[in-house]
Amino acid sequence: MSDLRIFSYLPNPRIWKATIAARLCGVEVEVRGSSPKDLQSWLWDFDAHRLSSDELARSGDTTTGKIGFSGTLHKTRAFIEAHPFGTVPAAFSPDGKTGIFESNSIMRAVARLGEKRFPLYGRDAYEAARVDSFLDASLVFARDSQIYLLSLLNGTVSPEIHSRMSDSFAVYLGGINQALSPAREFLVGESVSIADICFVAELALFFNEKARSAELEKKGLRPILHAGVDLEFPRAFAHFSRLRAHPAFAPDVEPYLKKLESSTRSDATLRDKFAARAG
Repeated sequence: MSDLRIFSYLPNPRIWKATIAARLCGVEVEVRGSSPKDLQSWLWDFDAHRLSSDELARSGDTTTGKIGFSGTLHKTRAFIEAHPFGTVPAAFSPDGKTGIFESNSIMRAVARLGEKRFPLYGRDAYEAARVDSFLDASLVFARDSQIYLLSLLNGTVSPEIHSRMSDSFAVYLGGINQALSPAREFLVGESVSIADICFVAELALFFNEKARSAELEKKGLRPILHAGVDLEFPRAFAHFSRLRAHPAFAPDVEPYLKKLESSTRSDATLRDKFAARAG
């Protein structure tokens, strides 16, 4: 039996926070889920699974999808009791009775479960509080990036949304860059912590901007992840590059980023071909 079960849409960089932490501190985490669209055919529950056509027809546990989802979703009463906000990722204790929501809290749970094996949450109360400071700071960046990336996905990005995201990016990456100055190896203490894990997951998710660059071009907006941005925040990007290749990080991060990079190249090739034909 796993120490923690997570139900989520997949792929989702924010659940990497838990899976990376689990690899580092020896906690067994089970992940269930599928693509966002496919989750309409799943039972949202501790025993989450894809519903058969007969189960879908009989299901009385239905609700209307809101942010990030549309149509009818199938959430059990037990799911709502465990997860009062009804969102994913949704984590559960082994007996399914205790729900843990929000990716940073799920990551904290893994760190606490494995604290005797690896001190991911700091080595004393002061380091733990400093870790929390980075996690709290990430929430503003995560909220702004969610709004921004969704606007790129649905074609509603505006100069105002782009400007707010640009400011948020500069504040967050600037803080990370400063925290690693002049030559610190980790954000907190002398070893990797969940502050580092959170940073890598949130920045990796933001790399989705590269695959949506066409929407920015339509609006005459400059990509926030433009060429040279790594020179503005050199320590932050060097930290990201080093950790993404770490054995605990790479199984999640590398395939995701390589797929995004491949998609970006394909989009650029198509735009070049279109421009050549138009010319």
